[in-house]
Amino acid sequence: MVDSVVQDWLANFRQTALAHDLEGHMALISPQVTVFGVPGFDALGYEDRYKQCAHEFPQSLIVALDYSRIAVRTANQSQIMFKALETTATADGGQMGQAVEMLLQRDEDSWRLKQLRILPADEARHDGPV
Repeated sequence: MVDSVVQDWLANFRQTALAHDLEGHMALISPQVTVFGVPGFDALGYEDRYKQCAHEFPQSLIVALDYSRIAVRTANQSQIMFKALETTATADGGQMGQAVEMLLQRDEDSWRLKQLRILPADEARHDGPV
């Protein structure tokens, strides 16, 4: 069940991003989300993510978004933490891969991203498939 929750959530996250569906994409993210590991920032929140997507989506800057090497780290009834390799392709031909750790939290009606951490290279290699 945990693996299917992660796979379904990632599929929806990817699909809404590639469809440039701002409201659908943001519905998958908790209003209390915290993002760590972005160079130049201590932490980012929901409004930061909203502004980024509101800028990128209308311009169709992201043309591909994939997740691989997914490994659940821990899970309970209301939270799932997992690692994955996130690969993004941009309209200008760029491609970036980065290891991420995501924490999904069950809200009243669905799972939402509560925390995202971009992993440094040494930690990404340390314990598992990413």
